[in-house]
Amino acid sequence: MDEKKIFEEMVNILKAYTKDVTLLEKATPETHILNDLKVNSARLVDVIIKCEDVFNISVDDDEADKIRTIGDAVNIIKKKLG
Repeated sequence: MDEKKIFEEMVNILKAYTKDVTLLEKATPETHILNDLKVNSARLVDVIIKCEDVFNISVDDDEADKIRTIGDAVNIIKKKLG
């Protein structure tokens, strides 16, 4: 799966956890999940769990702690998918 497809799927996943989904219309890899999208930290855990399900991967705690932006998540997922 290429980076663009992973990014699109991440945006799709985030729709369920973002209070104002219009913010996702202008999302970039640099978009900060907590600050820009106003996703709270507890919900970020749910986002990561959803990513694990959708992409059939496992994200450990150290990797999860490094996810701040959509691009961070995309990079981890891309690495996991090999």
